[in-house]
Amino acid sequence: MLEKNQLENYLTLCMKSSADFAEIYEEEEVTETISMLNGKTEDVNRILKTGIGVRLYKGVQSVYAYANESNPEVVLPLIEDLRDALGKEEKDGKVELTKTEYENRHPVKIDFETTPLEEKTDLLKRATDSAYEADERIVKVQARLLNVKQKVQISNSEGRLIDDTRVRTRIMVDAFAKEGDNFQSGGDRPGAGMGLEFYETVSPESVGKEAARIAIVNLSAKDCPSGKMPVIIDNAFGGVIFHEACGHALEASAVSKNQSVFCGKLGQKIASDCVSAVDDGTIPNAWGSENIDDEGNFQKRRVLIDHGVLKSYMIDRLNGRRMGMESTSSSRRESYKYEPTSRMSNTFILAGDSEFEELFEGIEKGLYAKKMGGGSVNPQTGEFNFAVQEGYLIENGKISYPVKGASLIGNGKDILWNIDRVCKNLERGQGMCGSSSGSIPTDVGQPAIRVTSITVGGTANE
Repeated sequence: MLEKNQLENYLTLCMKSSADFAEIYEEEEVTETISMLNGKTEDVNRILKTGIGVRLYKGVQSVYAYANESNPEVVLPLIEDLRDALGKEEKDGKVELTKTEYENRHPVKIDFETTPLEEKTDLLKRATDSAYEADERIVKVQARLLNVKQKVQISNSEGRLIDDTRVRTRIMVDAFAKEGDNFQSGGDRPGAGMGLEFYETVSPESVGKEAARIAIVNLSAKDCPSGKMPVIIDNAFGGVIFHEACGHALEASAVSKNQSVFCGKLGQKIASDCVSAVDDGTIPNAWGSENIDDEGNFQKRRVLIDHGVLKSYMIDRLNGRRMGMESTSSSRRESYKYEPTSRMSNTFILAGDSEFEELFEGIEKGLYAKKMGGGSVNPQTGEFNFAVQEGYLIENGKISYPVKGASLIGNGKDILWNIDRVCKNLERGQGMCGSSSGSIPTDVGQPAIRVTSITVGGTANE
């Protein structure tokens, strides 16, 4: 990382232009991946990535450039290009930086970089063995361990100098089951903003067993019927529906360009009374948490929806300028190669007051989506389509039998109004979110919720 005086010189030079703001983002990241197939280690990779990004603002105009070296021979020409883009001006004064100190919310106990490789491969072996032991019909197991340590330093023309070290780990297991010609899979992928101590509370054995359980359930699944019906979406990764169908439409990157279904809705009802949702980047050691966002602002807990009323968007500095609103510390990016923008961190619907069994009351025919898969959404219209990884038909208020080939099709703004019950069992799940500033780790989550009507796509011939 660059020294304070060098950063001051770079920023001072940046401001000798028509820019009214300048920022430098530095990054050093180590990414380690270990892959195992059927109990045998296949690949071990460790990648070191370093770089620097420089950004200048002039009103709502932004110019950005990056390099993978931070020496003057590389950075000075880069700054010159940015100054040329906005127009050079001779200004008096020098940028002076003050280092901001703070207490780390996300301490790490076991550093993956100093842990022997044998101990890390053993985590995957334990998960693999557990999956095979769960059922004799498990015929293949893929397991992967991801460890990341990202160090960032952010400085700007307002005098801010701050850094952060972000450590994350995640174990991903996919189990495959076979019975005759029937071949099905199941997966589980928990993670956290922690060191390897994470696996003292979430055991590899439990991950392998869960992946196998889903695969075995899917062996007996029947084709899902289609049509509009009530749907119960379970907790944890079930929150991917809110994340994709509603969360992206609450990001300032969409709102500032009038490309969101929620534009101009602050203070208005956009959901039923039982729906409250937050985006909270402060949760200790959560997968999507950070001490600071990627513009150097301390992370916050942002109340997005309060009992159905839209309370806040997620806003970065540039889009805040466009909207005439303050940043909500929501600026994130994958790496120095991306200019940051408004993004989610840990986004979830808050717990309600219903018991899980109450969600099934009165449903003659519906779908229980226990585990959600991937999907797609258009933030401008709110239309989405999501696969159900593990689902069950509901008949006469009870779970009937497992189904396969199910998908949920609808509109984010509609689904918010159609949620009539929210359970108490809030949990979060982990994922990677892709958008204009790259792929970033995010938590999704919710309690189990009941949607009174949603279109279910299925493969059954009825």
